[in-house]
This record gives sequence, C-alpha cells and structure tokens, in this order.
Amino acid sequence: MPDLNQLRCEIETMRGQLGRQRKDILTLQRAGIGTASAEALLSRMHARIETLCAQRDALNSAEPPRKGRMFGGRNW
Repeated sequence: MPDLNQLRCEIETMRGQLGRQRKDILTLQRAGIGTASAEALLSRMHARIETLCAQRDALNSAEPPRKGRMFGGRNW
C-alpha cells in the first residue's frame, strides 16, 4: 500500500490532468466534435481520484495524531 505523501501527490497530479481533460473536452464540443469517449475517460479518472481519496482518508485516520506546537503557538 502506498504511503500518505505518495497518495497525496498522485491525487494532485490526477486532479491537474482532469482539469486539462475537461478543458480539452470543452474545446472539442465547441468545435462540434463528438466527445463521448473522452467523457467516459473523464468519468473513469474521476472514479480513480475518489478511490485514491478514500485510501488517503483511511491512512489519515489510521495515523496517530501528532503532538506538538501549532503554527504560531507560544513557547511557554
């Protein structure tokens, strides 16, 4: 099973790809070109992101809470 940082990086990468694909689909639709296969790919990518987010959340909840200073906390 991948670690938490790897999952976060993969989610971030796939979200960027998803945004670019959406932009490309809109361009194709404006040009009057069929986009059914591209939309199917988009839905598969979205499903993959959802599973990665579920894995990330499971790893996040399994990880013990961190103890220490909060950002901007005092040193007393």
